[in-house]
Amino acid sequence: MSKIEELSNFMENSMEEASLNYKNDLRILPDVKVMKLGGQSITDRGRKAVFPILDEIVENSEKHGIIITTGGGTRARHTYQVAIDLGMPVGVLAEMGGAITVQNARMLQMVMAKHGGIFLDHLEFEKIPLFLKLGCIPIMPGMPPYSFWEDIPDHGSIPAHRTDAGAFFTAEALGADAVYFIKDEKGLYTEDPKKNPDAEFIPKIHVDELLKMDLGDLIVERVVLEYLKRAKFVEKLVIINGLEKGALTKALNGEETGTIIYR
Repeated sequence: MSKIEELSNFMENSMEEASLNYKNDLRILPDVKVMKLGGQSITDRGRKAVFPILDEIVENSEKHGIIITTGGGTRARHTYQVAIDLGMPVGVLAEMGGAITVQNARMLQMVMAKHGGIFLDHLEFEKIPLFLKLGCIPIMPGMPPYSFWEDIPDHGSIPAHRTDAGAFFTAEALGADAVYFIKDEKGLYTEDPKKNPDAEFIPKIHVDELLKMDLGDLIVERVVLEYLKRAKFVEKLVIINGLEKGALTKALNGEETGTIIYR
């Protein structure tokens, strides 16, 4: 065996041993509350929906450190449709969809500027602790920065990692135990309640059970459920109706409201 082969084997064995002994227990900001403000469900509704929710977020920011991530909404869906029609690859769709979430984050930041709202680019992630310490409310584009390097999806061309995934990754990286999804529905149903008023509401469910149900319509991105199963820190996804006054406050205070998906 050559010296190079010996060195290579030594490095592989050392890395494997280090991996086995590695303890992923550093929770950078365990008490932070990471939430995703729905694009189509909330932001696209304009002032009537957005302002009351932001007021409630501001009220809770005095007690909790809060990070807001933004959805893309109708404009992102339209962008995907046009890009697919033009034959664009998935990476281009991810880049274009991400641009819409930046727009939404900048609009929300301007609305919340007087309350300490501050726009945070992905490259400024390490500044989150500083901004929270200063009493600011960081507002980030929800789309993860995979851009042109987005994974090829199993089916179709729509990026699998969209704004729900971005919110989840943010919470997991910071060591938070939950992600709060602010939607326009009470939570998870067996079917889309907008299409079927008789759909059954699901207040609490284990992620494995939810995946086994294989629902045709999910209120969160399916890939997030797979990541929840492998998470080190995030223990639950909380889906609430942001149009219901007080629902967010209850959730942040630990009350069971909306739907809780746990692992």
